[in-house]
Amino acid sequence: MDDNRKFPRRSVLRGAVLLATAALAVRVIPTKEALAQAKASKEAMQYQDKPNADKQCSNCRSFIPPNGCAIIEGPVNPSGYCLAWAKKI
Repeated sequence: MDDNRKFPRRSVLRGAVLLATAALAVRVIPTKEALAQAKASKEAMQYQDKPNADKQCSNCRSFIPPNGCAIIEGPVNPSGYCLAWAKKI
């Protein structure tokens, strides 16, 4: 009989812990605005408007046509280059 009383209490406590964890997880998931603010500056990534040999923004995996970048803030030149360049697969 004692086991029957403990089981619901444990279930309630387990549910409360799961609910609290879910609430915290929702709070720490970054918003679109927070991700946009997390972009690096052109200076920090040593961005230049000219390509570095065959390395240029237009063939980088972070390039977002027509002139965006997933890593650098602000517009970029498709013929530009920075330290974050990674070949598009």
